[in-house]
Amino acid sequence: MSSMVLARKYRPKGFDSMVGQGHVVQALSNALSQQRLHHAYLFTGTRGVGKTTVSRILAKSLNCVGPDGQGTITASPCGQCQPCRDIDAGRFVDYVELDAASNRGVEEISQLLEQSVYKPVVGRFKVYMIDEVHMLSNTAFNAMLKTLEEPPDYLKFVLATTDPQKVPVTVLSRCLQFNLRPMAAQTVHEHLSQVLAVEGIAFEPEALRLLARAARGSMRDAMSLADQAIAFGGGQLQEGPVRQMLGAVDRQHVQRIIEAVAQGNGKGVVDAVDTLRRLGLSASGTLEELATALQRMAVIQAVPGLDDSEDPDELVWRALAPLLAPDETQLFYSLCLQGRAELALAPDEYSGLLMLLLRLLAFKPGGGLGQGVSSPPKAEGSVTRRQPLTEPVQRAAPASPEVNPGGPGSKPVMAEAPAPAVAAAPAAPVVLPSARVAPPASVQARASDQGVPPWEALPPEAEADASWSQGGPPDIDMPPQDEYTASVEPDLPVDEAAAERVRQDTGDRSGDPLQRAVSIELPPPGSDPLSDRWAELVAQMSAKGAITALVRELAMQAQCVAQQDEGGQSLWRLRVERESLCSDSNRDRLAAAMGQVLEAQVMLELERGKAHNTPAQRDQVARERRQHQADHLIETDPLVRGLLSQYPGARIVPGSIRPI
Repeated sequence: MSSMVLARKYRPKGFDSMVGQGHVVQALSNALSQQRLHHAYLFTGTRGVGKTTVSRILAKSLNCVGPDGQGTITASPCGQCQPCRDIDAGRFVDYVELDAASNRGVEEISQLLEQSVYKPVVGRFKVYMIDEVHMLSNTAFNAMLKTLEEPPDYLKFVLATTDPQKVPVTVLSRCLQFNLRPMAAQTVHEHLSQVLAVEGIAFEPEALRLLARAARGSMRDAMSLADQAIAFGGGQLQEGPVRQMLGAVDRQHVQRIIEAVAQGNGKGVVDAVDTLRRLGLSASGTLEELATALQRMAVIQAVPGLDDSEDPDELVWRALAPLLAPDETQLFYSLCLQGRAELALAPDEYSGLLMLLLRLLAFKPGGGLGQGVSSPPKAEGSVTRRQPLTEPVQRAAPASPEVNPGGPGSKPVMAEAPAPAVAAAPAAPVVLPSARVAPPASVQARASDQGVPPWEALPPEAEADASWSQGGPPDIDMPPQDEYTASVEPDLPVDEAAAERVRQDTGDRSGDPLQRAVSIELPPPGSDPLSDRWAELVAQMSAKGAITALVRELAMQAQCVAQQDEGGQSLWRLRVERESLCSDSNRDRLAAAMGQVLEAQVMLELERGKAHNTPAQRDQVARERRQHQADHLIETDPLVRGLLSQYPGARIVPGSIRPI
């Protein structure tokens, strides 16, 4: 004799035995107790959350007559009378269940509605339950609209669907809708333990926890998995066999991965992925377990005193939480969630998993993947066009200020910085989008003989003479073409001389542009040795990659207000304006980076307040000065003036000058 599966054997018989759907049970129980009944109900939710079960309990509540046969509508059906037993057995003539997935046409619905004109045979109400109602065709929906809106007093409609978005709004507006939610893993775990206790089956709590998580909110799936696990384990539920059956990743693998990432150990990460590949464990499941672990670590970091005694791995997560900073934990959690969608795009899932874990190392502050990588030597005087992302960007040194001659009470003003020394080079032409000056006939003939365009055949000195015969002397000092660039736009109306147009197009140019370059006032050089030393230390830490992300922002936005070396310790006090940067983790990581550069033990204190003469302000001053130097060079360049004179409609596009 075959046994009944757990999902059917322990299907709830009444509202009091339902779990995880208290909001629906309470609403229906109150409606039945007060006999405020609706003519149509719509139950929505994912698979296995109890839509059909609620429908059957509702049908029993409407038709229950009690053990003595004198009962009426009740929220607690007795389960002993003939209607209750027949509905549980599926043979009650006045309760009709229709599967819309296989009966979706208008003929089936019309046949069902034709029977609705007859009163119940044995029960108090006729109950029509249409499962997966969203599968009905449009004509079938239209056929039932009128009856659904005004059914007879003895007829109740119960509709169920997993996709309410596909149900027409005309049907939704005629129904009382209830959304059955996915059940919490803890709820599923408790119910499984009760069922297995009644069945007399031995189990381990961790095995039930794995089944509850694998069910993903579906009690029916949890019961089915429990049946499978009982068969797989030979009548017992133990963690090892259940984990093997589900293909779940053991916490030890997750722990090993987190430790390798925290230590920047690339070999450990590769070895962990190879172990998962050898054991045949799912890459997607690994990311799921990793995200779960990171979520628990983030909670522990945010609320250190919170204790989850229900989680047997709580001690493991508490030991791992200090290995990562809170911002790293949040970043890694996001990467794990996004990486699950990228596994399908990888050549195989393990390659995708390995690349994701290496990405965690790449985003780790300090450059876990970049350690030990050196840049090739550069030739002296060469110009770097861009810096690779794996190398720390060296900030420019701050401009040299001067004391305002107005006295100590006056505001300091940044003095003019000398323009960068530029070696004499052949004049580089500024290319027009729509026109060029024709080269001489001799140059064109030489280009034709060489098989190259005329402009490429021009030597530097000849190109200057040929192209700018009207624009000033050819032998002039110009910065290399890689130093500054500008865009020139033709065909615009001209009302003034070329030089004056340049000044108007690039903004207000009254006075020396280098004197107007500074919008931040800083103390004169040498007057603030603490800030000078702090800026130099920040530059060293940035060059070594010791500070990144929020820690680097903290260092750049801080002002050094006190520093003292005593007893082998270096004491620093920084003033920071932004409160969000003054976290304990950022402070500790900055102190560690300072100790690494200074080769001493660093004690760091942070205070809130307005910060002056910070490395960020110095860098901004330096950037503005370089920008205005570039503007000044372009404005006063004879070649540019000659170009604007020769083409009256041309102008320098504002904001197009960029110092390299």
